Amino acid sequence: MEALRQLNELDQLWEDQSRRGIAIDECRQWIEQQVEVPRLAALAPLIVPALDRRQLWSVLVPVERSVTRLRITDVDILDSDLPDGSRQGALMPVTVVVDSIRSAFNVGGILRTAECFGVAEVILCGYTPLPDNAQVARAALGADQLVKWRYVEKIRDAIRELNESGVSCYALETVAGSPFVSEVEWSFPSALVLGNERFGLDPDVIGLCKSAVRIQMYGAKNSLNVVSAFSVAAHQMRQRVGEEKC
Repeated sequence: MEALRQLNELDQLWEDQSRRGIAIDECRQWIEQQVEVPRLAALAPLIVPALDRRQLWSVLVPVERSVTRLRITDVDILDSDLPDGSRQGALMPVTVVVDSIRSAFNVGGILRTAECFGVAEVILCGYTPLPDNAQVARAALGADQLVKWRYVEKIRDAIRELNESGVSCYALETVAGSPFVSEVEWSFPSALVLGNERFGLDPDVIGLCKSAVRIQMYGAKNSLNVVSAFSVAAHQMRQRVGEEKC
């Protein structure tokens, strides 16, 4: 609270050049002393004598937002996870099959997204980094411990296994003429198949699936990052699962 008060005072007297320099110095010294709040003390080097108003706001705004989160307001900001073992909804009958994703951070993002939307299982194939990779774990933010996953070396074997189990497989790929994820008549249980960031899915892999599906684009680019694309599709699938239960 005191940090916000000091920064606001500095902002209010900004036009008074005779007092501005003294106020900047006093504000910096006070923030430097807040060693018990490292994130606040770390802002001190930004408060320099040559500080301009835009730089002041770059310090003021994050402090203001932090203080606001401590107040009781009509906006309930959910900034923490639920306790272990808790869920906001049931798992949906969806498996995600991941084929030879190169980036460990993308794999972590896929696991985190899968957990958030309630995916039942993630199957990792090819040279996709596994959750025991430190970068995967870092990006997953603990989701790797919450979502069920397994490794199948060959994606074709994984899809055949799913097909034989009565699971409808959908390849998320930029195939011309394929239905948009917002328009697909999803059949559950289902599986969403994701390909390599650069090369996507092989044509014969797509051929093993019930259908290719794509995301409608409105810009010059025709595709999204694999994690972003998965998020869009997973949200559509979650909504459709909810509709079927109504």
